[in-house]
Amino acid sequence: MQRFFTPLNAVYLTLFCLAANSFVLLDQFPYGWFAAGVLFLFINAFAGIGRRGSGSRRLRICRHGGVLLCVFALSLAVSVIYHIVLAFFVLPDEPRLLWWSVLICAVAEFVLFWNGMICIYCTSLQLGIKWRVIGAFCGMIPIVNLLALGRMIGTVMDEVAFELEKEKTDLARRDAQVCATKYPILLVHGVFFRDSKRFNYWGRIPRALENNGAMLYYGEHPSAQSVADSAVCLARRIREIVEKNGCEKLNIIAHSKGGLDCRYAISELGVAPYVASLSTINTPHRGCRFADYLLEKAPETLKTSVSATYNTALKKLGDENPDFLAAVGDLTAAVCERFDAQ
Repeated sequence: MQRFFTPLNAVYLTLFCLAANSFVLLDQFPYGWFAAGVLFLFINAFAGIGRRGSGSRRLRICRHGGVLLCVFALSLAVSVIYHIVLAFFVLPDEPRLLWWSVLICAVAEFVLFWNGMICIYCTSLQLGIKWRVIGAFCGMIPIVNLLALGRMIGTVMDEVAFELEKEKTDLARRDAQVCATKYPILLVHGVFFRDSKRFNYWGRIPRALENNGAMLYYGEHPSAQSVADSAVCLARRIREIVEKNGCEKLNIIAHSKGGLDCRYAISELGVAPYVASLSTINTPHRGCRFADYLLEKAPETLKTSVSATYNTALKKLGDENPDFLAAVGDLTAAVCERFDAQ
């Protein structure tokens, strides 16, 4: 939270409190409404947005939302105290002025809050589904909503600070090309996913690698087939890349079942000469307990139904011969043990 408590943000807080709580004063000086309106619009449009070049557009909007929510949380406390003082000490006999002041302040806080929430909901990556759902469900629960808001602001703050530092690092080492490996990198996805241009299975990793000099390719193999069948597709893909690129070999990074598929392709299908390295991430080399549990405990009707539904859906999405049960079956401990021995 400390990164948001900057002198500039203190100025934003002061200006917003003046704009949101100035009704009593402006009731005597009507021309001041224009100044209060300008202050209110300025803060909602520009607070924390930063100048061009100070982070990507997404990060600038995310930071803007975080600053607005910080201003909201602090100004809410100031406004409550201010109106308590008005009610008991300044305007005890003028309820009309008091209630108009409360109403205008509440509207200003409402707009500020939702402006900030929309900004972070639309731009933050670290909030994820979890905190978006928590924020939505806790919004109407007093105290709990403030605790949730504090956690969300902290998450957004950390994300912005980390990514801004990362952007600076990438900019400083742009010419170093630290990820420019001798051979290109092939990314191989795990089970139940497909390579897609619209939704990248690997998240922000490919962009980070490419920004630092890496040349990337994707496995483009089916989402769910047996290890042997997936390996056939990958072997074909590896040969295709090597021939077209003339790169001699590839470095492979494989996730989950993709690691088993690649091991099979290398050891059984003759592509070892074209592979410089294989790195596996979360690959169940000794099997997956959930696969054993699913196949042992689930009723046959359920397994058949899930398999048929999955296979039908994935065919419509472009998979030629998806086979849910074959993919899951090759992840069991017994099959992986035979595979390792082979």
